[in-house]
Parts: sequence; structure tokens; C-alpha cells
Amino acid sequence: MDFWTILIAVSGSFIAGLINTLAGNGSAITLTILTEVLGLPGNLANGTNRVGVFTQTAASTYGFYRNGKLDINNRKVHIISAVIGAIIGTILATQISNEQFRHVFRFLMVFMLLVILVKPARWLRETNEEILPSNWIIIPLFLALGFYGGFIQMGMGIFFLAATVLGARLSLLDANILKSVVIAILTIPVIIIFHLRGLIDWRYGMLMAVGQTMGGYIMAHWASRFPGANKWAYRLLIVMVILAIIKLFDLHLLLLKS
Repeated sequence: MDFWTILIAVSGSFIAGLINTLAGNGSAITLTILTEVLGLPGNLANGTNRVGVFTQTAASTYGFYRNGKLDINNRKVHIISAVIGAIIGTILATQISNEQFRHVFRFLMVFMLLVILVKPARWLRETNEEILPSNWIIIPLFLALGFYGGFIQMGMGIFFLAATVLGARLSLLDANILKSVVIAILTIPVIIIFHLRGLIDWRYGMLMAVGQTMGGYIMAHWASRFPGANKWAYRLLIVMVILAIIKLFDLHLLLLKS
């Protein structure tokens, strides 16, 4: 690897770490770097990407903890359900191609944008522990989230925030904190499964992890101390979904031609 390749990988993964901690879809950046810049095939890039995902979410979790924002005593069911779902999804991901799902993914992003824009007040409310849904809703919800995260990481943060803010009724900041914890924990068995199947390039994975770790910790530290973090997280979420739609539908190519 030359200097410029390393610079692109580290700086791009750093930006992805920032984005993933407060919104989501940073894996669109890291997977693009792994496939287009570093030249990994799709399945190998999918596994290799999980190394940086783990270090980034572990670093952001630590950042929230250092600033007194981490409280998961009432979230054990969420975490266990997501881990079980992730193991199932990862086993499936190592056996079949997820390319067909990527075609469906772009339409899910359009739907997600509509969900985010309708009634924005739902995204800016604070967590009320007295009106949280029952485990009959939480368990299948987080099983599905874990399955998706194990199967294909791209967009996991956006779907996770939608599920936890609108379904589990957490504030956007609390949802981001839980997202960091859940993804950090469920990524451990995911990495083990991908590694055993020979689908992780550890050299590239650790390179990407450098930037993602720094980005994850810095954003968690900032979000814990900034009073307006919920509003900025909401704005960033909208921006990331719009950018994802532009990329998935190749709208940027139409703009360049015009």
C-alpha cells in the first residue's frame, strides 16, 4: 500500500466513525473503500468491515461511559435478542450472496426518509422509562435488527435508530448509545464466524479500524457534552439517508451529466 491509499483508508474510516456514532450508514464509506480502493471482493469486504465496526462501537461506548451517559441495566433483553439475531444473520451471510438484497435496500432507504421526515417531534422527545413497550415487542424487534446487522452491516445504524426511537420509544441520543453497545457486543460473534470462514482480511481491517476508532470516540465524547446533540443527530440522519438515496439510485451521475 502506498501513502495515498493509507491516507484515504484512514481518513475515510475516521469520517465513517463520526457518522456511525451519531447517525448511521458510515459503512457505505468503509465498504466502498474496501472494495474500490483496496480491491477486496464483496463477501471479504463485508467480513473485513466488521473489524472497524467493532473497534468504533467499542470506542464510542467507552466515550459515552466516560461522560456518564451509559446505563444499560434496563436494556439486557434488547442486547441478548440482537446478538441471537446477529448470529443467525451472519451464518446466512457466509453462505449466500447479499447482492439481491442491495436492490431492495435502496427502496428501504426511500421509505426510511419518509419515516424520518413525518412528525419530526417523535425524534426529538426524551426517553420516558414508564411508557416503554413490553418484551413482546422488544424481543422480535431486536432479533430482526440483529439479523440484519449480522447479514449486512450497511444501513444498520439508520434502521436501528428508527426501531429504537419509534418502536422502543427512546430518545435519539439514548438510541445512539444503545446502538453503540448492541453493535459492539453482537459484532464479536459476527467477527468470529467470518474469521472461521476465511472472510476477514485482518491487515485491511485493522487499518480501517484506526480511523473508525478515533471517529467513534471523538463523536461520543462530543455528543455526551453537547446539549443539542439530539437535534444535530436528527439533522445528520436526514443528510445521510438523502446521500444514501442519491448514491443507490445513481442520481449523482444524472446531475453530473446535466
